[in-house]
Amino acid sequence: MDEREQDRAFAEAIERFGPGLARMARGYEADPDLRRDLEQDVQVALWQSFAHFDGRCALSTWVWRVAHNRATSHMLAHRRRNAPGWSSLDAIEIADAAPSPFDAAESGQAMALILSIVERLDPPDRQILLLYLEGIAGAEIAAITGVTPDMVTTRIHRFKSMLTRRFAREGEPV
Repeated sequence: MDEREQDRAFAEAIERFGPGLARMARGYEADPDLRRDLEQDVQVALWQSFAHFDGRCALSTWVWRVAHNRATSHMLAHRRRNAPGWSSLDAIEIADAAPSPFDAAESGQAMALILSIVERLDPPDRQILLLYLEGIAGAEIAAITGVTPDMVTTRIHRFKSMLTRRFAREGEPV
């Protein structure tokens, strides 16, 4: 791809996926300054990657794969900075001391709670769930992340079950 085509592909990608890439960066980086750095790093990596884009996969698959690979590299490079104590989706539990589900939902903190859970996950689980929250289909998530579609389905199901337990009204069946 020549530089003009690379610029055109990049502009299309940013137009189509820019807001989603910003949300993805929020899922990977809580610090606003580091988040801006990550967003810029993702954009640079994306522009550079279009020199090798040959159209054998969908543009969305390419964009998300590059973005999540760069974000994962960013996290690993900054891991020592604040030792986040990541957990697998199977091991994570929501603290009972957190506000009740209704207090959180009514006060607009439900999404903050969801993102706080996602931020604590291992990078592979985080990647799957951030793509899911962006509305990406399970088969495409599998193509982006390199895991099996069954693993994607399992992770999403476990995440939804965890959220259902957290947000269920007391006394209601889960």
